Amino acid sequence: MNPYPLRLLTIAISCALLLNLPGCGGTEDTDTVSSSSTDTVTDTDTDTDSDSDSDSEDLGSGILHTAYYEFDQDNVNVVLSGTKVVIETNGLPNHTSPYWSSSNELHVEPTVTSYAKMAPGYIDDFVGTYTLTVDNSPSKASTTSATGLGAIGIAVSGSVIYNDEEGPGVPLDDAATSLDFNGAHTGPQSYHYHLEPISFSDDDSNLIGVIADGFFLYGRKCNSTGTYPTDLDESGGHTSITQFAQDAEYHYHIQNELYLGSYYILFPGNYQGSASAIR
Repeated sequence: MNPYPLRLLTIAISCALLLNLPGCGGTEDTDTVSSSSTDTVTDTDTDTDSDSDSDSEDLGSGILHTAYYEFDQDNVNVVLSGTKVVIETNGLPNHTSPYWSSSNELHVEPTVTSYAKMAPGYIDDFVGTYTLTVDNSPSKASTTSATGLGAIGIAVSGSVIYNDEEGPGVPLDDAATSLDFNGAHTGPQSYHYHLEPISFSDDDSNLIGVIADGFFLYGRKCNSTGTYPTDLDESGGHTSITQFAQDAEYHYHIQNELYLGSYYILFPGNYQGSASAIR
């Protein structure tokens, strides 16, 4: 069940304060998912309330895609400006990990790794932001393009998504023992995911995040069928309805192919759309 359209309508009626990302330059037609102590979502569209209740109606004309309201609002700010969406995150996850320092309330003891095998650095050490700007209604490119090293997407938790490589010509296998139970570790900068993050998606159709070409990434199952999709392309993508879109749209899934016997790589393929840099 998707509670967000009702929530958007309620908050749009009750709130008059517009919160924007610093320096993002909001316009009159701006939807904002903003980090605040009161978990405020502000909608200042001049469209009718019935328009706001639609999951994916006319996305290019001022309605923020409903999937963006799944992103953790303490860590991630999302602003719609015209047909572009600006996503800014502090890079921190909203769940437990042994990569938090021992003084942090989200710290847990390592299970699938060990202190001796963990990568250096704690989540707490990262001070900065990542920003990604994508189309609110992305389209596939005429040709695919390879992902690079570093962040290739932003997860709903606030941390970033990496591909299946550990370094230039270095397969992920070489660093797999340093990954925590969410398939993540630190370095060279912040905490990031390589594998299925079971804290918020464990063999299900949950939203994982948005990839740098603007297409959303979901768990291994398809929400429209409740089963593993069988029509995925080489990037793990297909076109179907989702829990956030009443009309079929292209999106990615974690491919249901085992890696190292028990894990699932988040994104081992090429971008199907035109990717933007995550800075």
